[in-house]
Amino acid sequence: MSANLPWFSRNAVALGAVALAVGALAACSSSSSSSSTGSAAATGSASSSSSSGPITIGASLSLTGDFSADGQAYKQGYNLWVKDVNAAGGILGRQVKLTILDDQSDPNQVVTNYQTLINTDHVDLTFGPFSSLLTAPASAVAARNGYAFVEGAGGAPTVFDTQSNEADHNVFDVSLPVADEFLPFVDYIASLGAAKDKTLTAAYPSANDPFAIPPVQLAQAKLSALGVKTVYSKVFPEETSSYKPAADQVAAAKPDIVVLGSTDVPTVSSFMSEFAQDHFTPQLFIAAAGPDQGAAFTKAVGAGNATGMMVPDGWYPGYANATSKKMVSEYVAQYGGTASGVNADIAEAYSVGQVVNQAITAVGSVNNAKIISYLHSGVTLQSVQGAVKFDALGENASSDAFVFQWQDSGKNFDQVLPVGATGSVPIIATKPAWQS
Repeated sequence: MSANLPWFSRNAVALGAVALAVGALAACSSSSSSSSTGSAAATGSASSSSSSGPITIGASLSLTGDFSADGQAYKQGYNLWVKDVNAAGGILGRQVKLTILDDQSDPNQVVTNYQTLINTDHVDLTFGPFSSLLTAPASAVAARNGYAFVEGAGGAPTVFDTQSNEADHNVFDVSLPVADEFLPFVDYIASLGAAKDKTLTAAYPSANDPFAIPPVQLAQAKLSALGVKTVYSKVFPEETSSYKPAADQVAAAKPDIVVLGSTDVPTVSSFMSEFAQDHFTPQLFIAAAGPDQGAAFTKAVGAGNATGMMVPDGWYPGYANATSKKMVSEYVAQYGGTASGVNADIAEAYSVGQVVNQAITAVGSVNNAKIISYLHSGVTLQSVQGAVKFDALGENASSDAFVFQWQDSGKNFDQVLPVGATGSVPIIATKPAWQS
């Protein structure tokens, strides 16, 4: 899928300034352990690779704490994949057994959890946690023990920083690189053309989180190069008490566009609520995360208020992918709700399992060194999120980038960008006023 305008890579040369117009704006827990040693699991010794027992996989997830909504969704996605793969006969004729530990959304606890999974439980393989904040330290533990670390929610540059993270060659993110998420939105603004009334203005509030800051900074740089005037740009502490002051400052600046570096529903909900109290509605409002949480988002903010809210992602429930449609159907059958309420965390987690399945099958064992080498070989794999092809750092160079928007009084979560891409519908170019 591609846009009418190619979306700008973060490595691309900055665009020349272009004046833009406001008038042109008409975004389970199960417990298991393996009898193999940690070194045997990492290297794939004869006893491990030829075993007829289950393939043991360990993961740490935020089942409690700030990231619990996402952590619980990831648990569902991982467990759904385990159920499907075991129903199909397992991998290499072996069933899959998953151990999930609660990291309480704490970077220190996530390190302890992976040390336990690897050195005490002696799992064969590890899956990643939720968030870049937890993935960076967790992947370092896996690297020190020779484990491949496939994950779906650690796409921030800090996870792949060759200067500070020893896990560079072990970590693989199946999802869209975080820094690039807002680029289809940048393309949309660029497509609006020359100024008619006045230059557009934008605000860039961001939570102090490695997931939130990079895409906001890149979007600001690109939009500034297009002539969009910055009226607010600050990083606020990722604490509930900090949301109101930041939102009030943005509302006072009255920008046409708000690009919010958020990590969850509460952050976005707080900004929306404060904007409503301040009688301020931006013409376009896009958030890094939150609106992608399906029913959890619309329930928190109200279906009417959700209308016009945008969020970037590499997947949505209506994604035109046969395995994705099957997964969504299975999810609804098992957990209830509707297809539109299935959030992207499910697909990210499920994709991790799919990629690992293909890697194990290709190398014929759970040998971590062989899996790492295979994933770095340039092979293109398939997932419910589409194609997966890892670059030298372990980022998915083939990931699709989309922007989604809540429409029809919060009933529909639609793909709107890139314009002209398969599945895209017309964007709501002016955010409706807040409802009481």
